[in-house]
Amino acid sequence: MMTSAPYTYRQLTGADVALLKDLLRVFAEAFAEVDTYQRSVPSDEYLTRLLNKEHFIAVVAMQGKAVVGGLAAYELDKFEQERREIYIYDLAVLAEHRRKGIATGMIGALRKIAAERQVYVIFVQADLGDGPAIALYESLGTKETAHHFDIEVRAGGRRKAVGQKKAPLDRRG
Repeated sequence: MMTSAPYTYRQLTGADVALLKDLLRVFAEAFAEVDTYQRSVPSDEYLTRLLNKEHFIAVVAMQGKAVVGGLAAYELDKFEQERREIYIYDLAVLAEHRRKGIATGMIGALRKIAAERQVYVIFVQADLGDGPAIALYESLGTKETAHHFDIEVRAGGRRKAVGQKKAPLDRRG
């Protein structure tokens, strides 16, 4: 556990399901996505299994007993070399606790975990319009510009926005 007064940072374990549920509430509020993070909260058994998996990493920032921020990350085994990377999937801090070094503290805790696991690199994405996130990540690492694509799993392909005609696929091969 790391400390940055008045905040503490800790990696969650299988015994911390209640804190993971608190983190889901933080994500819901911070991202303004209550439906995504609160509509179908997984069972305690599911969350316990997830927290016990070595490839899933959850780090929370706490003020006293309250979760005020957190991150969810995944350790990925690479195929081109014998090494691993960590991908930060979600990172959020409640609005009233922002600009106090909490996100940097959580990434510092994740860096310590990554060093212990001999991980090659930590990577993260930020939306183009999210200036504060981009500034944070630029202060901690090297920026690479990329595009993000969501590929539908179900048959029928891509999602269609309301009022938008479905674009034909390019058949040129």
